[in-house]
Amino acid sequence: QVQPVESGGGLVQAGGSLRLSCAASGSIFSINFMDWYCQAHGSQRRELVARITANGSTMYSDSVKGRFTISRDNAKNTVYLQMNNLKPEDTAVYYCREVIDGRQVWGQGTLVTVSS
Repeated sequence: QVQPVESGGGLVQAGGSLRLSCAASGSIFSINFMDWYCQAHGSQRRELVARITANGSTMYSDSVKGRFTISRDNAKNTVYLQMNNLKPEDTAVYYCREVIDGRQVWGQGTLVTVSS
């Protein structure tokens, strides 16, 4: 199955920044919305971090509001997550999810580690 592909994770100190990228599996114009989720080590649950819809509307979880920005580049079929003022509690695997006509497709994830 074709999946979105995440990149940009890594190790950063608290207060630093990272930009994650998610290359869509197909044409970004066919996607209803794209999400970034995170899953902390040892947690069974993925939590929604940010969403961008087909018309460009965005939403964020309370924990990242004001620090993270989701955006899209239609020409590159890519969605970004700019992460600023990172905190140790942001440490997680970050996953991109596409939703197309009710069907969801997940990427493999990219690890973000924030040291204190």
